[in-house]
Amino acid sequence: MIKKLFIFCYLFVYSTILFSQNTDSLNVKKIVDEALTNSISYNNLGYLCTKIGGRICGSPQAAEAVAWSKKVMEELKFDTVYLQELKVHHWVRGAVEKATVTSTKFGESKLSICSLGESVGTGSDGITAQVVEVKNFEELKNLGSAKIKGKIVFFNRPMDQTFFQTFPAYGGAADQRVHGAEQASLYGAIGVIVRSLTLENDDFPHTGVMSYGKAKDSIPAVAVSTMGADKLSLWLKSDPTLQLSILSDAKFYPEVSSYNVIGELKGTKFPNEYITVGGHLDAWDISSGAHDDGVGCMQSIEVLRIFKALGIKPKHTIRAVMFMDEEIAQRGGKKYAELAKLKKEKHIFAIESDRGGLCPTGFSIDAGLDTIKKILKWKKFFEAYGIHEFEKGGSGVDISPLKILNFPLVGLVTESQRYFNYHHCANDTFDKVNRREMQLGSAAMATLIYFIDKYGY
Repeated sequence: MIKKLFIFCYLFVYSTILFSQNTDSLNVKKIVDEALTNSISYNNLGYLCTKIGGRICGSPQAAEAVAWSKKVMEELKFDTVYLQELKVHHWVRGAVEKATVTSTKFGESKLSICSLGESVGTGSDGITAQVVEVKNFEELKNLGSAKIKGKIVFFNRPMDQTFFQTFPAYGGAADQRVHGAEQASLYGAIGVIVRSLTLENDDFPHTGVMSYGKAKDSIPAVAVSTMGADKLSLWLKSDPTLQLSILSDAKFYPEVSSYNVIGELKGTKFPNEYITVGGHLDAWDISSGAHDDGVGCMQSIEVLRIFKALGIKPKHTIRAVMFMDEEIAQRGGKKYAELAKLKKEKHIFAIESDRGGLCPTGFSIDAGLDTIKKILKWKKFFEAYGIHEFEKGGSGVDISPLKILNFPLVGLVTESQRYFNYHHCANDTFDKVNRREMQLGSAAMATLIYFIDKYGY
């Protein structure tokens, strides 16, 4: 009798597990099918990029994107849609950005440049000086004020082509963009020109935020295209006394109000426990912000739309958050975390998409090993769709402030070889986004949220 009871219990448990796995497999397929056969999210991205375009925080375009994305979520009939106010910087690039190199040996040539974010302008007269080329801050220090004062410093360290994953290559070269002006000003430089952070050889200058830190003097800082950087370096080798002229009219204005935009599907069992999925709504003004990060915003909205379309009623409340101000001061992510802590909200999971709309390959998981092991149990459901990288690592700039609440954070990982062709430049346009690749990313996030919502972490 006992033996029969044991067999019965075993078969019951086994059949229950098998049934649950079959149900999960079916739901995962439904999620992916819904994503791949629907174009709402992709069409919305098209509107954001082509009708609104570049939307750096504080700009009229950023304000328009806030109102538009709120309307999009309202029209999709999410349970709740609302704004979360914050203050943001208001920096304006201006209409003039010119650089000309003049050599007694080679003549004159224009370079493709753009001001780095939050750089001061040159004034109406511009700046003209000899150029000193360096690869890093150590070289700058060794040259010192005697050779730097009154000159323009040219930071020309390329991203390392030998990295397979391109984000470490970006990280290895970004200090010259972020802190180059601060460091050069210490030795009396009157400006800096920085090689664009891209692995591509083209004529698109790539912008990005920079900081003056504790520098006493704020000097103009511009990025030059990789083709322009190569030309300038080549000319300098034969004519070290050539002159570079830079003209830019970037300006600062008083801070203004902006908003995170939030849409929710209310949880059926734990409505006061939250799962966050997000991207950042702001984008650099010289681009249309397609891969960085219009895709992440539209994917986040798409997760909720997929759940609604399939009649999946989450146990926990799922929030799609369009974060503002990731590119300048990250105030949107900080405000979201600050208010979550202030309101004593219980958050159980957050995922961010900010690596472009390229084909998803996996997830970077900022959590303990027990959580990672649990997520790995679901890996088999993803592998059929080419999603196989489940690794411990960072999550994302906007959700990282949520670490103070001590719950798992995850970043969607995409195929990275082309990402820095588009990052922070005019080449980041809607036509560079493949609908299927983008939607596979939406499906990947929706699937992971499905499992977290059903089984916890």
